[in-house]
Amino acid sequence: MSPQLCSSPLQGDSTCNGTHSKKALLSDTQLFEAQFDELVTELTEGDLTDPVLADSLNRLREVLVYNAPGGKRNRGLSVIGSLRELIPPTQLTQDVVQRALLVGWCIELLQAFFLVADDIMDSSVTRRGQPCWYKKDGVGLDAINDSFLLEGAIYRILRRHCREQSYYVHLLELFTETSYQTELGQALDLMTAPPGQIDLNRFTMERYKAIVKYKTAFYSFYLPVAVAMYMAGIESEEEHNNAKHILLEMGEFFQIQDDYLDCYGDPAITGKIGTDIQDNKCSWLVVTALGVMTPEQRAELEACYGRHDDASVEKVKALYNTLKMPALYHQHEDDSYQRLQKLIACHAQNLPHSVFLNFAKKIYKRNK
Repeated sequence: MSPQLCSSPLQGDSTCNGTHSKKALLSDTQLFEAQFDELVTELTEGDLTDPVLADSLNRLREVLVYNAPGGKRNRGLSVIGSLRELIPPTQLTQDVVQRALLVGWCIELLQAFFLVADDIMDSSVTRRGQPCWYKKDGVGLDAINDSFLLEGAIYRILRRHCREQSYYVHLLELFTETSYQTELGQALDLMTAPPGQIDLNRFTMERYKAIVKYKTAFYSFYLPVAVAMYMAGIESEEEHNNAKHILLEMGEFFQIQDDYLDCYGDPAITGKIGTDIQDNKCSWLVVTALGVMTPEQRAELEACYGRHDDASVEKVKALYNTLKMPALYHQHEDDSYQRLQKLIACHAQNLPHSVFLNFAKKIYKRNK
């Protein structure tokens, strides 16, 4: 059974645990965590029950438990968080909250699908403080099919829980469109920095922004809020475009921040060892550095970027420090936040500003 949620008006991000219970209020984060166990049980025990699939469903359970939890869960939690800002508390019935939690988990499954595949393509070592799934003993390239299982699970959940809702087709279109946009962004990323082919001329700010918009911003920022808007009955194309303007700006900054943390973050806090320099990535640091360095510095960068030996990586980092990249990044962070405030004032005239400000609070000045 689901954790019981009362439908009486409540403030904040909590809801009550049982209609007449005196137990402590559960936060959205706690409700979200509890929903995951049910989701796993539903997908592996209550969905396809043909006994010949027992081994496959056990594998699905392993894949879900290893890859879907962990991380900051900002994307998934933003569905219920945004919905609370968009509809009155009296409309947040137990069923509405549960559906928002489940659709939030669908976004986390989409993220897991992308990351399992992305880690193989990037030859990454760790993810969220543990070995990447494909690096685990006995997994290897079978992880490719595991990523497909994660994607397939999204549509099982949506069909089972949202099929009777007026917004069901909107959600299906959103998830399929966002997946396609992200895959196009990933293609751009892979083509811009093919392994063993170092060509810094490919690393332009225009190309960087295109990769970020399509690979990260749509699914990480627009998707959770767009889902909540449709669930709240907001179907206006104009309002969705207004939200998109704001959220794509936020998504761009988020990726720039990710690029910065890849080099300057503490792996003990971020949960991953940065490899953008070794992987010849078109990151904000290298694109920005190229715009301010001397021809001599560029020659040094060309000799070291995309190389896997520690000495080359350290030379690139030393070059970044000489160019004062941390100071340039912090200035960009402040400028981006000011731009965001203006976008919210301009484009969110009919939408609660809190939807966007809550998201912004989670990402600006973060260290993981």
